[in-house]
Amino acid sequence: MPLPETARYLNALGAAVLFGIGAPVAKLFLGESGIGPAALAGLFYVGSGFGLLLYLIMGRMAGRRRAHAEASLRPADLPWVAGVVLFGGFLAPLTLMFALESTPAATAALLLNFEAVATAVLAALIFGEAVGRRTWTALGLITGSCLLLSWGTGGFGGISIGALGILLACTFWGLDNNVSRNVSARDPVVTVMIKGLCAGALSLFVALLLAEPLPAPSLTLAAMTVGFTSYGGLTSILFLLSLRDVGTARTGSILAIAPFFGVAVSFALFAAPPDPAFYLALPVMAAGAYLLVTERHGHPHRHLQIVHEHRHRHDDLHHDAHPHPLGTPLVGRNGFHSHPHAHEEVFHDHPHVPDIHHRHPHEPGR
Repeated sequence: MPLPETARYLNALGAAVLFGIGAPVAKLFLGESGIGPAALAGLFYVGSGFGLLLYLIMGRMAGRRRAHAEASLRPADLPWVAGVVLFGGFLAPLTLMFALESTPAATAALLLNFEAVATAVLAALIFGEAVGRRTWTALGLITGSCLLLSWGTGGFGGISIGALGILLACTFWGLDNNVSRNVSARDPVVTVMIKGLCAGALSLFVALLLAEPLPAPSLTLAAMTVGFTSYGGLTSILFLLSLRDVGTARTGSILAIAPFFGVAVSFALFAAPPDPAFYLALPVMAAGAYLLVTERHGHPHRHLQIVHEHRHRHDDLHHDAHPHPLGTPLVGRNGFHSHPHAHEEVFHDHPHVPDIHHRHPHEPGR
């Protein structure tokens, strides 16, 4: 059966948890291990790409063919993949690592909330994604809660270059999030593997130009492991799956809860006691997240005739009537498979989110 509405947000929530803990852990690497910022960014993303490459190799050795379950990348996708590599895998983490050197971990975790704002604004204004009043209200509450936390931590007295660098990194990730929507129907493992290996190699090349030394093998492995979990790998796969299910703006807005996890880990790693503002901000953040996750959006809408390919089931409202010619991949144990299929034009009314089947124009107020 198709996912319940609230369950469709679990991928975004998982990405928020993993990404949220990434900033304080990166700060720990920069402060304790002596790894340079460009080298650390490179190791994070090489770790992400290499881990997924091993996963694909092991799957192939076990006889699993991903092309039957997921849509493969096409030549037309390459410009979008290049944008994902450039903005999300190279510019954003490289900028963040340099900014973290002069920014307290808790402050950095809070400032990373700007990614949700950048993502939603770009999705609405540039890419035309529908963002309703409830979503904007939720985003405002989440952002407001982070402002409460920011004033309470006392770390914003010297905002200057480091904080501005984090805001710039968030803007790059906002661009990455919106570019990624154009390949969210493709195999997320392959997309993220390419992103990690290519972007990581670029960052390591920058580290070489800056004469940053590589760390000892044990620290290298540790950094690559963190990269696989929090700076690509698992995080990016969960993110792309969420884009497929709930759209860019809603995925980006859920990622706005990541600072709470980052602040909590910062307190644990750097022995900083929680500020009273943390407890003031918590219910505001929870209210915003509740509004977002419980959002219901529905109205009469038209699906134009289209032929495309992506992972799908046959028990939803959009894939129950297409033919399966000889050679079509069999449906897997979980009910999914992938193949080119056609959708006839249809006009109907049901609750929906801006997933790959519902990126249609909206009248004001819808």
